[in-house]
Amino acid sequence: MTEISKSHFLPVKGSSMMAELQGKELQRRLSLFQVFLKLYEQHSSLLNDILQLENLAQASLIGVNSSYVQGVIDGSTVYVMTNLYDNKTQSLQQPQQIWTIGKDDSNGIHIADKYLSDRHAAIQYIEQKGFYLIDFNSTNGSFINGEPVYQPTKLNDGDRIRLGIITFDFFVNHTCRTLPTVAIELLMQLVPGRDEHSINIFNPTSEQHKYRTESLNDTLHIIRDSDLIDNFKYRHSNFSTEEKSEILDRFFSRPQTDNL
Repeated sequence: MTEISKSHFLPVKGSSMMAELQGKELQRRLSLFQVFLKLYEQHSSLLNDILQLENLAQASLIGVNSSYVQGVIDGSTVYVMTNLYDNKTQSLQQPQQIWTIGKDDSNGIHIADKYLSDRHAAIQYIEQKGFYLIDFNSTNGSFINGEPVYQPTKLNDGDRIRLGIITFDFFVNHTCRTLPTVAIELLMQLVPGRDEHSINIFNPTSEQHKYRTESLNDTLHIIRDSDLIDNFKYRHSNFSTEEKSEILDRFFSRPQTDNL
């Protein structure tokens, strides 16, 4: 074989071997992708669980609590509360009752994440129906409990939402209750106590009487913004001197506890 034929043969042989290796590597990757795709189709929640573990690991490193969005229905007022933006809980009111989510800062819920689309998805409240998740044909998709969202899908309390690789819980607050007022006797227990080094509560002195008066004034100051104060003033004005003294004695002779 001449030198000319050798010089032409070797490069051709090397190129064919390189092409064969590249073909095998491409086939290996394609087979791996097909296995992953089949696994994901049969166990759609698997990827969501993996991403959740990743989020938990990141949260443990930076000390961030679990992310959430809570839809609140308070009479005629509807709004959402979330800590998705800057890890700070915020109340977000929107006149159209549509909260868009994406990495563009024009979104109502702006999240600077490269796996989110500029306008990735939205949460919308529909009167008498509830909250819905809408995907804006995002690149990496939107999911509810591991299931992809292709059309507006109603959200239920406790649903797990994934947008790209961002995962968060969704909660619905349907009712708002007004709790009964707290009894004056319990409010008085909120007044900080004095230890034995500050005053002897068993020996009446002028200083003790002064302390009692100041503490009672502090108590009234605590509850002055409450509707209890009117009732308290009415009752207090009808107490006799002996009754007032007995109330003070009972109040200041209760067991003292250390401040937490």
